Amino acid sequence: MDQAPGSPQGPRDAQHLPGCYRHPDRETGISCTRCERPICPECMISASVGFQCPECVREGSGTGHAPAANQPRTIAGGSIAADPRLITKILLGLNVAVFIAVLAVGDRLVNELVLVGEWPPYPFVAEDGVAEGQWYRLVTSMFTHQEPWHIAFNMLGLWWLGGPLEAALGRARYLALYMLSGLAGGALTYVVAGASQASLGASGAIFGLLGATAVLMRRLNYDMRPVIALLALNLLFTFTWSGIAWEAHVGGLVAGVAIAYGMVHAPRERRALVQWGTCAAVLLVVLVAVVFRTAQLV
Repeated sequence: MDQAPGSPQGPRDAQHLPGCYRHPDRETGISCTRCERPICPECMISASVGFQCPECVREGSGTGHAPAANQPRTIAGGSIAADPRLITKILLGLNVAVFIAVLAVGDRLVNELVLVGEWPPYPFVAEDGVAEGQWYRLVTSMFTHQEPWHIAFNMLGLWWLGGPLEAALGRARYLALYMLSGLAGGALTYVVAGASQASLGASGAIFGLLGATAVLMRRLNYDMRPVIALLALNLLFTFTWSGIAWEAHVGGLVAGVAIAYGMVHAPRERRALVQWGTCAAVLLVVLVAVVFRTAQLV
């Protein structure tokens, strides 16, 4: 039987979702299982069934503090942090610090940090690379930018996407998501890119955050149209603008979606095993891809 559009049992209209009772500007489709007040990811505390708000957890403990077994947890099982953007701030600071160093030192520093398929790439003149055992470039290239517009776009994406994800996943899981997405983007570039194509920047990690945001919004039953539009726009730029390493974007996006799915859909009784097992599987794929490509080059 069809339900009336305005009935409580009808489909949710994302434009009429209630705001979190502690953060009214944040729309949410999740409610506390005890008091039924709407709560956002930052306020969700895992309970035996569903999620509870911080006040109900404190009241349930009888002491004003949550017992050890019911410590506040994010939707992915991470600890609730006093500063939910700490890791995002640190990552942003690292990127900016490396960018300032590049401005001060010049191309010589870029040559030591950039990721390239073969050596020597044009216009860079690095003498060594991943194929010669310098695997650290898979990490350093994630924090290296040359153009102001490049780091500006990436850091805006990191701030807008990273903060909510860090609050929803917890610090350790969020950091794993960021680093593995960046590594996956670098690995796909290393495997697929032409011999003279250089790659640098945090774009792979940022696309990983974008993919994870889509997974999280779907998990929370949020309106998917804004994130789908943002993803489509970024993919359009990826494949139409010159000078963009699409391999890094695609690699990071795929890794971010896979990791986030494992994070937010892991069954409670095997949460840690599924979450960290997913991260380990992505890391294994990255390592195998890099080893395989290196064997072709040496």
